[in-house]
Amino acid sequence: MVDIKLLEHLEGYLTENRLERFHKVLDQRTKHFTVATEDVYQLHNTSAVIRSCDVFGIQEVNIVEEQNTKRIDREIAMGAQKWVDLNRFHTVKDSIKDLKSKGYQIVATTPHINDCDLSDFDVTKKSCFFFGRETEGLSDEVLQQADAYLKIPMVGFTESLNISVSAAIILQHVTSKLKKTVVNWQLTETEKLEKRLDWCKKTIKSYDEIVERFYLAKS
Repeated sequence: MVDIKLLEHLEGYLTENRLERFHKVLDQRTKHFTVATEDVYQLHNTSAVIRSCDVFGIQEVNIVEEQNTKRIDREIAMGAQKWVDLNRFHTVKDSIKDLKSKGYQIVATTPHINDCDLSDFDVTKKSCFFFGRETEGLSDEVLQQADAYLKIPMVGFTESLNISVSAAIILQHVTSKLKKTVVNWQLTETEKLEKRLDWCKKTIKSYDEIVERFYLAKS
């Protein structure tokens, strides 16, 4: 439960432009779609995917580090890790279990016998898009557990795209299409309040001291 009085007090430390930006961005945020990266080796690829999620309004990113454990490249993510929520998993199995418990269908982004072209993808279904390793692609576990398979149509000699490019193309398409539907894709009011408080914490330098003084004044 968010303390509304505290939130209003904290937001008084923000500039009018920053506060307006928070509200504007939150109105475009969604958990209807999420993204998962599986053991991506190149650090800049995971960071770039996080940046794309922020750009296209995806609030949560799931990072599976079963084989490769890396820190997020702050420079490439360009601060995006502050604004999206990162869920980290040590195994693919745990990530899929968690995502399915939240109502997500698992979408493997890879050419497959039962694949679907991006233009034909049903955006009304709550979905997690899985992106695999640079050379090997997605693991057998993801391919076997997937509820759907998605591909980006290509007409050149090259048969694949960098995962960060693939993520950007897919997210731009599905989020644009989603907003034209009647699906209730936005964050709940409670989720928006929680993110406003979280973003205040990540923005205000003297956050802890301000909170302490606020509650001392009330006691």
